Amino acid sequence: MQIEKNVWVTVRYRLYDSQGEAIEEGEREVTYLQGGYGSVFEKIETALLGKSLGYSTSLYLEPDDTFGDYNAELLKMAARDVFPDALEAGMTFESVPGEPADGELYTVTDITDEVVILDGNHPLAGMSLRFDLEVDDLREATNEEVAAEIERQKPD
Repeated sequence: MQIEKNVWVTVRYRLYDSQGEAIEEGEREVTYLQGGYGSVFEKIETALLGKSLGYSTSLYLEPDDTFGDYNAELLKMAARDVFPDALEAGMTFESVPGEPADGELYTVTDITDEVVILDGNHPLAGMSLRFDLEVDDLREATNEEVAAEIERQKPD
C-alpha cells in the first residue's frame, strides 16, 4: 500500500532545531489522514505522498512551513492582580485577563510582583525545524472516517 489521499498514516518522528539539538525527548508518533486535512504540515504530506510502509526521511522546514515567524505583537503585559494567586511560568490562558478574547492561546513567560508577561506565539514560532520521519503503519480510511474529517475541518 502507498500513501495517497484518504489513507491513514502513522509516522514515528523526532524533532530537532536547526543546530541538530533535539526539541523533544525521544520519539513521538502521529496518525493523520493524508489528503490536505490540516493535521500535519503540508510539506510532510507532500514528502510522504506515494511512499510505503517503512519509508524514512529527514525534512527541513522553515518557519513559514510550520508555526510562522515570531510575532512580537503577541507578547503582552498584564497587571499581576488580574491573575489567580497560584500562577507559574508555563501556564496558559485563552486570552489576556481583562482584555477581549482574540483567539490566541497565551503562555505565561515571566512573573513579577506587578506584571505578568504572556506570549501568544507558538513555542516553536520562528524556528527552522528538522523532522526525522518513519512510516510505521498505513490503512485505508472508511467513508465515515473521511466524512468525519471533512466535518472537523468546517469552521465553527
